[in-house]
Amino acid sequence: MLEPWQIVLIVIGAILLILFMIYVPPFFIALKVFKKELTRPSKDKWGRECSAPDNEEQLRMHNTGIDYMDSFKDKVKEIHIVNDNLNLYGEFYDFGYKKTAILLQGRTESLLYCYYYAKPYVESNFNIIVIDSRAHGNSDGLYNCVGLKEYKDVIEWAKYAHDTLNQEEIIIHGICIGASTALYASYFGPDYIKGIITDGMYINFYETFKNHMIVDHRPIFPFMSEIALIARFKAGINIKKGPINLIGKYNKPILFLYSKEDKFSLPPKSEILFNKCGSKGKKIVWFDHGAHSHIRINNTEKYDNAIKEFIKEKNF
Repeated sequence: MLEPWQIVLIVIGAILLILFMIYVPPFFIALKVFKKELTRPSKDKWGRECSAPDNEEQLRMHNTGIDYMDSFKDKVKEIHIVNDNLNLYGEFYDFGYKKTAILLQGRTESLLYCYYYAKPYVESNFNIIVIDSRAHGNSDGLYNCVGLKEYKDVIEWAKYAHDTLNQEEIIIHGICIGASTALYASYFGPDYIKGIITDGMYINFYETFKNHMIVDHRPIFPFMSEIALIARFKAGINIKKGPINLIGKYNKPILFLYSKEDKFSLPPKSEILFNKCGSKGKKIVWFDHGAHSHIRINNTEKYDNAIKEFIKEKNF
């Protein structure tokens, strides 16, 4: 017959074995996911090609944007800054105005993706800046930091636009991670960042990536918590932190653009963000159709008009 202390040891050992089996083998899978989704080992990954050429809408957006901006080749200037010891590259389209729209893409895309979103700003008399975010396109960087470090880069781009390119006013348009980046850059940046337009802003990256996993029929436990842990130690970011933590303090004009079909930035959570937003100059526009980051291609006229009307209402 076992002694009480032996029973206690057996129970403790069994618990430790169960915890080991639950958390340790999945950790290596979570590490693999982190490396695939948020790590760029070389510039061969997340370059300037279309990130999803098999997606008909994505490829059409990519090519349509390139065709549109090709007509302004005489207006473009290659630009470069250094921030956080990273060489960062972009393009400035100078149409002769004193105000600029900085366009920010989401994960895995280069500045070419943002060409597709330039038209309503060009037609509203803005110059255009598009950038390769850190770890994308021609820019340096090892990790996609889901906007939590990139926003500091965008602030430096805004300062460059103001101090070097003589731009007096700046607005920022961000898609997905770019929307989160825009919010942080506008809040912590200089006053001449006048407001932001957001497309599919999520409450935090943890939430939207979890929804990606669900849509792809991949298990979320314990992988999501382990991915969050790896992101903290590897990239120095907390993916559970995001717009939901800042939006209540934001007080500049902000336009929220959302699709009712978005499976990653879910409508109920999007409503929470809008309702919590502290800005008196906030506005939300809903679209009936369009996947995440694919609103404009399914509602081009309404999308562009929403932006142009917002710009006019806020006197940008």
